[in-house]
Amino acid sequence: MEPGSVVSALRSQRILYGKEIQPACIIIKEGKIHSILPDSAASMNTAGEVLDMGNSLVMPGLVDCHVHVNEPGRTSWEGYWTATQAAAAGGVTTVVDMPLNSIPPTTTVENFQEKIYAATGKCFVDMAFWGGVIPGNQMELRPMLQAGVAGFKCFLIHSGVEEFPHVSDADLHAAMKELQGTDSVLLFHAEREVQDLVPEKGDPCQYSTFLRSRPDIMELEAIHTVTQLCLQYRVRCHIVHLSSAEPLELIRAARQAGAPLTVETTHHYLNLSAENIPVGATHFKCCPPIRNAGNQELLWSALKSGDIDMVVSDHSPCTPDLKCLDSGDFTKAWGGISSLQFGLSLFWTSAVKRGFSLSDTVRLLCKEPAQLCRLDNQKGSLIPGHDADFVIWDPEKEFTVKEEQIFHKNQMTPYIGLSLLGEVKSTIVRGRVVYSHGSFSSQPLGKHLLIQHKTHAIL
Repeated sequence: MEPGSVVSALRSQRILYGKEIQPACIIIKEGKIHSILPDSAASMNTAGEVLDMGNSLVMPGLVDCHVHVNEPGRTSWEGYWTATQAAAAGGVTTVVDMPLNSIPPTTTVENFQEKIYAATGKCFVDMAFWGGVIPGNQMELRPMLQAGVAGFKCFLIHSGVEEFPHVSDADLHAAMKELQGTDSVLLFHAEREVQDLVPEKGDPCQYSTFLRSRPDIMELEAIHTVTQLCLQYRVRCHIVHLSSAEPLELIRAARQAGAPLTVETTHHYLNLSAENIPVGATHFKCCPPIRNAGNQELLWSALKSGDIDMVVSDHSPCTPDLKCLDSGDFTKAWGGISSLQFGLSLFWTSAVKRGFSLSDTVRLLCKEPAQLCRLDNQKGSLIPGHDADFVIWDPEKEFTVKEEQIFHKNQMTPYIGLSLLGEVKSTIVRGRVVYSHGSFSSQPLGKHLLIQHKTHAIL
């Protein structure tokens, strides 16, 4: 399978169609899934060559709806070329880019146009974009929706960068009023400063010192605010990167009361635990923090019960100097973990041990993220009429994460040396091979996905 080639038909003994894995042949026309046929009927219905994947598993390409690409402005941290190659190597066919940490952030229509210009001709997979809510930009929200952003993100605590300030309650009410009558969604970094919280002083090189500075109560307080707003305005709300299991009861209660609320967690909260973070290993730092193993099991239970809707990478890279690896100071290091390339394997390695199926994997890594960003009419499922986006992989194959295999711009990740289950062989976007066995298409084949929203007058 040559990178860059056009695929008109794809056969495998293992195609995940609906909830079943079966021998089948996928017919592709003009970049879309035309039909999915029993393997025995393929030869009678295909005019061109059928690409035979043998026993490799074929399923929808992943939709990673939480990625910080950082271009323009911080391309030394990451960029579209490297981020989307890493995505393709990990079976991700659609990336949704966060409104920070690029400069300028995606908080106005003009800034959004600058972002699109920066991404043009550099994406190996398809790319959608989130807008941002910051103090005073509420009049930009509807114009940004009309321009095609997927929705908006805000912070209830300092974001880490000055050009994307966090919002007050008054800002939130102003934004919610603008978003009423739209089909948009507001994403929340759900941590809040808590009064009278004085963390014990400790060794800044010990992870426990950092963990004590961001306790569960900060997420609980923030999510209390989110659930109240969601019920008051009935605007879709989404909690990004839930790390603490403590707010789950609050989330369940809000949903039972009718709140249109969804929740994600990330690969690092499901795979890493506070007890196992070495002294000075600042590449494990992220916000909210990685918590203990008992908390992690509660997150897995919430995934199984449906209280958490999806799993994403929250790929948040930076340059090595910002991680303060020399000093090992967790209090000063940049918070963010790189995992875009390894999300499928990270998830599957841990999920299969807990009784999750491959169809659960599609639901949590493909279908639900596509639905969140209004892409479920074309992405995230093997359905005739949808884009011919596939990951072809071997769920039984083990491999070790090595630095030289990593396509992120900066190869810092806590997963180096880890043995993972599930190796990606090839990735196809809209019927074109963008990645195969370590090689990429010679030209970026991804396109920008501008979301068409239903927007009604504010009553």
